[in-house]
Amino acid sequence: MRLRGGDFALIYFPHSDLKTVKLRPVLVVQAEDLDTGIPQVIVAMVTSNMSRAGHPSRVTISLSDPQIRQTGLKSDSVVMTDNLATIETQLVRRAIGRMPQMDAVDRALRTTLGL
Repeated sequence: MRLRGGDFALIYFPHSDLKTVKLRPVLVVQAEDLDTGIPQVIVAMVTSNMSRAGHPSRVTISLSDPQIRQTGLKSDSVVMTDNLATIETQLVRRAIGRMPQMDAVDRALRTTLGL
């Protein structure tokens, strides 16, 4: 499966203990032209736990915004650029949608990575 930056997908995402995983939405955050020759993708975790919102490294996704409906998310969510993982593409279950605008995500990534 070919994913591009800005795609939302369902992936078995690792818990921080790296022993267990959970099927959850993620946002692909790697550059579109990042061709490493390795079948993997860099993603940010997405959570529906809205108490995680409000940090500069996180982006709130509100389904009340008509543009956001194309994300494929089922509820208001938070993109957590402070929780990144590199996932083998074979762990991707399916793509679910696209982020209409990546500016806020790019700002959050700069905060997370100190760029």
